[in-house]
Amino acid sequence: MLFSQENVFDHLIKGVDFSGSIFVKQDEKEFKLSSGYANRVEERLNKVNTRFGIASGCKLFTAIGITQLVEKKQLSFKTKLSDCLNISFPHFDPNITIRQLLTHTSGIPDYFDEDIMADYEDLWKQTPMYLLRSLQDFLPLFQNGKMIASPGEAFHYNNAGYIILGLIIEQQTGMTFQHYIEENVFKPAHMNDSGYFSLDRLPQNTALGYIDEDDGSWRTNTYAIPVVGGSDGGAYVTAPDMVKLWGALIDFQLLNESLTKELLTTHVDVKEDVGYGYGVWINSRNRQVLKYHVMGYDPGVSFHSAYYPESGYKIAIPSNHGDGAFDVMKGFEKCFID
Repeated sequence: MLFSQENVFDHLIKGVDFSGSIFVKQDEKEFKLSSGYANRVEERLNKVNTRFGIASGCKLFTAIGITQLVEKKQLSFKTKLSDCLNISFPHFDPNITIRQLLTHTSGIPDYFDEDIMADYEDLWKQTPMYLLRSLQDFLPLFQNGKMIASPGEAFHYNNAGYIILGLIIEQQTGMTFQHYIEENVFKPAHMNDSGYFSLDRLPQNTALGYIDEDDGSWRTNTYAIPVVGGSDGGAYVTAPDMVKLWGALIDFQLLNESLTKELLTTHVDVKEDVGYGYGVWINSRNRQVLKYHVMGYDPGVSFHSAYYPESGYKIAIPSNHGDGAFDVMKGFEKCFID
């Protein structure tokens, strides 16, 4: 069993120079491990309950928030963007639906297109990251762009689509996106240590993200990512809190059973045995779901978390370094899933 083989994880993190935490749960059994520094200057160690940024790993929170509004019948997945958000997008197709925004098939332009831009930090040369404190602040980055595909035509991973979903939540609820998620996702899931924190006001027990330079020096990611996270990414969570999120979701504490299953259904095939639901990646093997997972990468951030339905394992691996989480995840799967 996993919980008698802690040396496996010791070997994994040493092999990748891992900085972060690992939390695994199966039924009532738990395994936890942490490594590296939350603050390198002060040599403050990461702990299992340290808060980490998770970048795009929190698109699932946005999808849950939207689906809650569907459950309340304020929206449907077929609702058109033009019918639920009073913001002008001059060149967007009026037939874009919420489902297409959730599944990255809307065809809208992105503010950070990984097929075009190699360096995320290039974004801030024209728009300083410290000015991005609300979802509205992102609009000038893509609002007047032209469609890159017809709605529903193809999967194209899209951060701007999730910014729009957050704006829909704000308009429909009268709350800021961050406050809505904290009240309606984090609280019912008992994610008591998680939240959307400003980089210049990080709370106690939060890891700084670190970027290693080619010359051996390093810097924090303070000037490399938006100052406050939003609906496309940037929340801070602890590894145990993320495992609680999976538990609350699959136990229907956040959504009813029907809508939970719809959120966790593959709505678009991305590649062989890999699909996308609403805010969640879905990997299959022999036509059976192998895992539901989320991941996030920013400068100074890497994150992977998954639920494996057959075995019941839930795992969260946040890191305050740009790599490492993926290697730990693959090592875990090789030992305990494959």
